[in-house]
Amino acid sequence: MKWVKGILALLFLSFAWVQLDDPDPYGWVAIYLAIAIACGMAAFGRYYTPFVGTLGVIAVLWMVGLVPEVWDWIQRGAPNIAGQMKAESPYIEFTREFFGLLLIAGTSWWLFRQGRAKQKTAS
Repeated sequence: MKWVKGILALLFLSFAWVQLDDPDPYGWVAIYLAIAIACGMAAFGRYYTPFVGTLGVIAVLWMVGLVPEVWDWIQRGAPNIAGQMKAESPYIEFTREFFGLLLIAGTSWWLFRQGRAKQKTAS
């Protein structure tokens, strides 16, 4: 499993890198770097559950704010959001952001559970 966490760390690091070109990079670079660091630490057996738990909560709360745009995307028949990198409609950009946050939230949850399990076995 160490290699999976290492690959996730590199993947999220690359996500942070491409966000540098985004019109609103600061929040995105920060959250992608944070999950990359958490994955990298976990690859070496270091879990900081308050950190990944907080990160997951932030991602979920951020996702809640994007639900109306995702709902708009669904009502339009869920058109392709990956066809072009330039988002021509607001719902495309917000839906992409929603799924990025979903990846962060899911990864945070996974790391949190693993960290808690490690704490229980250490006790």
